[in-house]
Amino acid sequence: MDVAAWRRTAIALSCLVLVAGPALAAESEKLSGYNADIRESSISGISSGAFMAVQFGTAWSSVIKGVGVVAGGPYWCAKADAMDIMNGYPLPIMTATGSCMVGPPRDMNRSFEKADAKAASGDIDSLQFVTRQKIYLFHGYNDAVVAKSVTDAAADFYRHYLSEANRGNLYYQTTVGAGHSLAVAPDKPVDGLNDCQVNAAPFINSCGYDQAGIILQHIYGALNAPNPGPLTGTIKRFDQSIYTKPNDPGPLSLDNTGFVFVPQDCEQGAACRVHIALHGCKQNVGDIGRRYIDDTGYNAWADSNRLIVLYPQTKASPFAPFNPQGCWDWWSYVNHSDSYVTKSGAQIRTIKAMLDALTAGAAPGTAPSNAFNPLKVIDTSDTSAALAWTPLEATTAYRIFRAGADGPFTAVTDVAGPSFADSGLTPRTAYRWRVSPIVNGTEGPASNDAAATTRVAPAPCQNPGTCPIAP
Repeated sequence: MDVAAWRRTAIALSCLVLVAGPALAAESEKLSGYNADIRESSISGISSGAFMAVQFGTAWSSVIKGVGVVAGGPYWCAKADAMDIMNGYPLPIMTATGSCMVGPPRDMNRSFEKADAKAASGDIDSLQFVTRQKIYLFHGYNDAVVAKSVTDAAADFYRHYLSEANRGNLYYQTTVGAGHSLAVAPDKPVDGLNDCQVNAAPFINSCGYDQAGIILQHIYGALNAPNPGPLTGTIKRFDQSIYTKPNDPGPLSLDNTGFVFVPQDCEQGAACRVHIALHGCKQNVGDIGRRYIDDTGYNAWADSNRLIVLYPQTKASPFAPFNPQGCWDWWSYVNHSDSYVTKSGAQIRTIKAMLDALTAGAAPGTAPSNAFNPLKVIDTSDTSAALAWTPLEATTAYRIFRAGADGPFTAVTDVAGPSFADSGLTPRTAYRWRVSPIVNGTEGPASNDAAATTRVAPAPCQNPGTCPIAP
């Protein structure tokens, strides 16, 4: 993830074109079809995986309920298309490793125009579907790889399409002192993981912050606690070449083998859901083994909540396509056109084929449901709090109430879906919340009270990676 090295190599090899050989067949199976409604699917990613999560979640917003973006940026950030190059804009990889990493991204109006045009042409789903998505964004203030202004731009992208009534769908966490990494629950390094502020492989940092669980609950509502012991589900290898057709995996910078975690209940036919977890650059199995699959915390949450987790895998490619760090395609390295952000993009098409396969056994009329969990605060920043609760059948909306540490509750807003990001709060301040279901305009009984105190605002720090971590 060395930006300078990226740019030097990009300049040296930008005109190099070689023909990739055929991929070797993977010694693994095809994906099974489970009783999983594709419309209950979600996606998250870190770094290049976060950019791809935004691209995939926007292209297929009709089936993606929520998107988790860890150290990523907005849709079409690299501004890659033939007209840009003809008009004298920098090569897409230069933009990707320049303004899309060190920030700030170029004119966001062009991202909105591109998304609007692709939706109008049918190359991506209607952007009306984006307004209902639950969005989690994260920037660690020790991140020395992707600047905060880049993730700020991702927030701007989503706020542009979220209606005012749906602003609570977006939760943005910027007060955790993580380096460029996916943060995990232990607060001390375990099993070779990094200290929280580190910017180095395997880019999984011990921060006392259960990022996987927060992402999943912001999307799906309050979930059962993660399985603390041996998992009852299984991790399976599968042949990615089945889903890259008509291409072999190699020319798409994809590995022959991917992985999927399947809970025991899902194997036995229970109604389940699919979450797609995308690694970042230099985080594929070839670089760090199965660490992203085994150590990020997704599987423990999935095991106790009937969630299937798909882990597609890239592969480093030093020639054509030029992708020496095994990143997901967020600057058009596969076919050098703007299709990489659309349904027809080679990697988006491949991931969608995998999702189709996993959801092929969906039984009509069945839907997954969370076990009852009361209202809880799943995370706080300095100025916001993420709330989650169990969805109730036949509920058309939920009314959010807020109070200080003492005093009366006041209605904040009505929301759809079992989560809400309450923003505009005061740092280091105690709050309480309640939620009431609304059925056909009638307000039901209020939930339990949930309380939390907002975090301290991070102190200014000019050298990410060295910033002191607030208690």
